Amino acid sequence: MSENARAVLISAFPTHLVDELIASYQEAKSNFHRGGHRLSAVEGGRFCEAAFRIVEHIVTDIHTPLGDNLDTEKVISKAAAQPKSQHPKSVRIYIPRALRIVYDIRNSRNAAHLADEIDANLQDATLVASVLDWVLAELIRLSKGTTPEEAQKLIEDLVTRRVPGIQDFGNFPKVLRTDLRASDRVLALLYRRGTQGVRYPELLQWMPNSMRPNLRRTVRMLDEKALVHLADETIQITFTGQHVVESKRLLEPI
Repeated sequence: MSENARAVLISAFPTHLVDELIASYQEAKSNFHRGGHRLSAVEGGRFCEAAFRIVEHIVTDIHTPLGDNLDTEKVISKAAAQPKSQHPKSVRIYIPRALRIVYDIRNSRNAAHLADEIDANLQDATLVASVLDWVLAELIRLSKGTTPEEAQKLIEDLVTRRVPGIQDFGNFPKVLRTDLRASDRVLALLYRRGTQGVRYPELLQWMPNSMRPNLRRTVRMLDEKALVHLADETIQITFTGQHVVESKRLLEPI
C-alpha cells in the first residue's frame, strides 16, 4: 500500500480504522494472488469491519469501537436514510451494499463450499478482491485529501497492481520469478511500478547482469508491439502490456 494513499485516507478518516483497512486489504490481495482464496475472503470480511465503521463515522461522526459487535444492518439503514444533499450516493448506497456482499460471502458461502460439487472459492475470492479494490479507491476519491489528478493515480495503482510476485527491498524491486525472460521481466516490473513508469537507467539497474546488454533492444521491441510506451527515456506499460502480464500470470511466484 502506498504511504501516499494512507496519508490521503487518514486526512479524512480515523487513523486506526485506516490502518485496519489497509492491513486487511493487503492481506486479502496477497492471499488472492497466492491462491489462498478462502483466506482472501476471510480478510475481505475484516476489511468490511473497518470500512463499515468508516461509513458509520462519516454519517454519525462516531463509530463502533474495533472489537465490539458491529450492527451492519443498522449502519446500512442509517447511511441509506441520510439526506441526498448531505452525503453522496456512494456513502449512502453503493459502498454499504458492496460491503454487504463481501460480508455475506465471508459469513455464509464458505461453509457451503464443503458440500458443493464445484468449488466456488475462486469465483468468490475474485469478487471479493474486486470489491475491495473499488471500495478503497472510492474512499480515496471521497476523502478529498489530495488533488483529483493525484487521487486518480492512486486509484489506478490500487485497483490493478497489488501483486506478490515482486518484493521491494528499499527502492529495489526484486522479481521473484527466476524463469522469466527479459521481455516478461520488464513487463512485470513496469506493471508493478504503475502509472508513473520508470526511467531507463533505473530499469537497467533492476535487471540481472545477463539481461542488461540487450535491454534497449528488448524495450524497443516491446514498444513496437505496443506493450510499453517509450518517451524521453521513460518507459510505461500500456493496457495491452497489462493484459499480457495478467493473462500470462507473470507475477505469480513459482
